[in-house]
Amino acid sequence: MVLQTSNKTEQKKSKNDVADVELLGKERICLIFGLGDETFGLDVNVVREIVRVPPFITRVPNASHYIRGVINLRGTIVPVFDMELKIGIPPTQITDEARIVVISLNDVTFGIIVNAVREVITIYESQIEAANQEFAGERRYVLGVAKPADGRLIVLLDIYALFDLEQILAEEL
Repeated sequence: MVLQTSNKTEQKKSKNDVADVELLGKERICLIFGLGDETFGLDVNVVREIVRVPPFITRVPNASHYIRGVINLRGTIVPVFDMELKIGIPPTQITDEARIVVISLNDVTFGIIVNAVREVITIYESQIEAANQEFAGERRYVLGVAKPADGRLIVLLDIYALFDLEQILAEEL
């Protein structure tokens, strides 16, 4: 009898969970990181790995101001972008908390330097406020601002728009 009662409780809980998810909307799993004094997030599906910033990043002559250089990641040359410079935040000193988030987009691998990787969280559509014209302006790479239950504000980035590979290649030519 006890098994039947707990089984009914689990079924009821499961139905409540489904109803909650329907109210919250589609979920996004995001990597949360810091840049300057702000908190940002991006879709975890594009993240290949997270590595420490090496002592040396090889500079690339005549590269755009936001391209830090390249690193050798286990035999693969990976270009590294400075996220602060890319999105217009005043640059800060690289600390021990800084990481390179290695991203893979359309079979192209590159890294972005962030001040600190915080966590991976689930954000629901109902927790996201769309970026309006005044907020986003020229920054078409801002998907919106997430407001999770803990009260933080997280700027969600559209990594595909931020790193339009065709545009970056055109700038470099």
